[in-house]
Amino acid sequence: MVGELIPDIVLLDLIMPGLDGIETTRRIRQISPRTKVVVLTSYHEDVHIFPALKAGAISYILKDMKMEKLVDVLHRAVQGEVTLHPRVASRVLQNIRGENMDDQPLFTELTDRETDVLKLIASGMTNSQIAEKLVISENTVKGHVSNILSKLHLADRTQAAVYAWEQGIVSRQN
Repeated sequence: MVGELIPDIVLLDLIMPGLDGIETTRRIRQISPRTKVVVLTSYHEDVHIFPALKAGAISYILKDMKMEKLVDVLHRAVQGEVTLHPRVASRVLQNIRGENMDDQPLFTELTDRETDVLKLIASGMTNSQIAEKLVISENTVKGHVSNILSKLHLADRTQAAVYAWEQGIVSRQN
């Protein structure tokens, strides 16, 4: 649709049915390099921020933003101006400076449900299969996966599966 309409701007969330927001951003920028992508989401973890920006998002803002500010961000994006939510900007600066948040534990403990989801990821299940097995919605599974990746400082499901194997959470025979 972007290729046909060639919009000036696209506002999207990171968690959407079908393609995720990062891949959608990447594809939009490939199809229509002039289209500005603004990410509006509730996720402010590195595992979401940096891939979205690398994929070509011009702005990364959080859903706690007031409507007037959102409109301003959209106008600025059309003009080519970058806008980052203050929490996101802080993470970007810490990353650029090579600062590690030493006062926070390297790995945050997973909840029991997140551990269940991690085990099922490591067994090769898709989000829809996990949702069916645990009798929860696929969006809930996506939220758990996001939390797992964030808490463990991992980039993707494959890294999560390897982590589960290495930590003995599951065995490769499972």
